[in-house]
Amino acid sequence: MREVWGRVVRLLAADDPETGHVVRLLMSLVLAWSLATASPDRAPALMWSALCASMACWLAFVLLDRRFPRAATALLAAGSAIAASVSGSAEAAPTVFVFAMLLLFAAHVTPSMGAIAVVTATDLALMAGSMLWWEQPRSAIVVRAAVVMCTVLFALHRRQYRRAQQDRARAMALDERARIARELHDVLAHSLGALSVQLEVAEALLTERGDVEGAVARIRRSRALAREGLAEARSAVAALREDVPPLPDALSLLVAEHRRDHDVPAELCTAGTRRPITPAAEVCLLRTAREALTNAARHAPGEPVTVELGYGEGAVRLVVRNPCEAGRAVSSGHGLQGMRERLALAGGTLSAGPAGGLWEVRAEVPE
Repeated sequence: MREVWGRVVRLLAADDPETGHVVRLLMSLVLAWSLATASPDRAPALMWSALCASMACWLAFVLLDRRFPRAATALLAAGSAIAASVSGSAEAAPTVFVFAMLLLFAAHVTPSMGAIAVVTATDLALMAGSMLWWEQPRSAIVVRAAVVMCTVLFALHRRQYRRAQQDRARAMALDERARIARELHDVLAHSLGALSVQLEVAEALLTERGDVEGAVARIRRSRALAREGLAEARSAVAALREDVPPLPDALSLLVAEHRRDHDVPAELCTAGTRRPITPAAEVCLLRTAREALTNAARHAPGEPVTVELGYGEGAVRLVVRNPCEAGRAVSSGHGLQGMRERLALAGGTLSAGPAGGLWEVRAEVPE
């Protein structure tokens, strides 16, 4: 029983108040119950005709809203107006119809503000006329009009909130698309450019000098560049995949590959509480670690490497250390310069230099 109740609570929490299936179903049941229990004592034919027409508009709205939102909201406005025309009776059913349908119409993102204002004014006029025809006191007209206005204002607040959420989600999607496009462009431009140069040199060695060994060395370098470019491209799009391991696991795989490929001691140390970070920060840190390990293998072959990942307050820090001969600085290399630029775009920083007899690459990004 507790599990069933938990599922019901999660379903209600995830259901959108304006467009969710559960909310629509509950409102349909409320309107149907109001229609079934209505018993008008004056002008019953008019009352039943209006309520049935309003219920038909509601059901048509529920069925058509997904595919034809404009037509569906027009039916919703018509249903609220029909119910407002008979809301002056002592029956509660017309009032329930008016408030439910007007609330949903004003909260819907499809109608314009002008349409909402026109429908609200029409409903208020029809409601006031109906109450006068049913000889309701003027104070009741004022109170009901005030309640209707408060309802519409609440619905407009919900509408603005939903639009802000949609705009924010659209902006985040565009930013993420631009970031991935920039990463792929940088990776492919660098890898394909270097690969083209290596192949041109290999062709010149074969055709002009007949240097087979030199050409083979260039071809092997081209193959390594292609492999590195493929790994970088996979890293750039990794944030779009749901099965990507967390950052510590991805770094662990990277360190294990470095240990196996270069036959050197390499270890990963993690400090702080593990927690998810933004995709941009994760890709930047992974690429920084790969670039640092590549530089370590190139400038300090056979030397041990230590990778440290630390989760601090509001930031994540990555440090890669390895012994390196004096004078073989790599802080001005194009790879690290590119990492600095990418980390800067993600709000992070990168520094590289000697520290205590070791070469240290330190990257830090905010969460």
